[in-house]
Amino acid sequence: MMRQAAVVAGLVVFGTTVALAAEEPVPADVSPDVQASPAMEGAEPMEAPEPAEADEPTAAQAVEPEPEPAPMKGSVARSTFTTAIDNREPVDRLHSLGLEQGKIYYFTELRDLGGHTVTHRWMYGGQVMAEVSFDVGGPRWRVWSSKDLVPGWSGEWTVEVVADDGQVLAEDSFEYAP
Repeated sequence: MMRQAAVVAGLVVFGTTVALAAEEPVPADVSPDVQASPAMEGAEPMEAPEPAEADEPTAAQAVEPEPEPAPMKGSVARSTFTTAIDNREPVDRLHSLGLEQGKIYYFTELRDLGGHTVTHRWMYGGQVMAEVSFDVGGPRWRVWSSKDLVPGWSGEWTVEVVADDGQVLAEDSFEYAP
């Protein structure tokens, strides 16, 4: 593996090539791997120390763990199960549904998720039965999905609202029973 060393204001930096903004030409006494900046005027170049053995990592070679991604800042402002959507709003709120009704809607109002994709994950008996994804186009976005149900699927149903980073933003359940 080839290493590069750069002298920056009296410090020796190993690993990644260092590029400094320069408005003046590189002085002749500075090694070609380094670009001079006005802050380096008069600095003497230093010899790079001999590289350490490959099995002896130096502090400059230590790999820092990648930072955790910031949690998504958007949220689900409202969510509900309903029998229908009228003018982009739920017409009622359901916590259970009778077997004689064969369709249910899940409505969510999303805040500050513009540019992201959000998915309604419909689950029954521990299995994902359907996933419906939405591209969120603004700071306040209302979406809904629906599920046609058959009487053999009685019991508890859950819908998770999942962000594109896998984070579950909301979860609601309803009972499908006689």
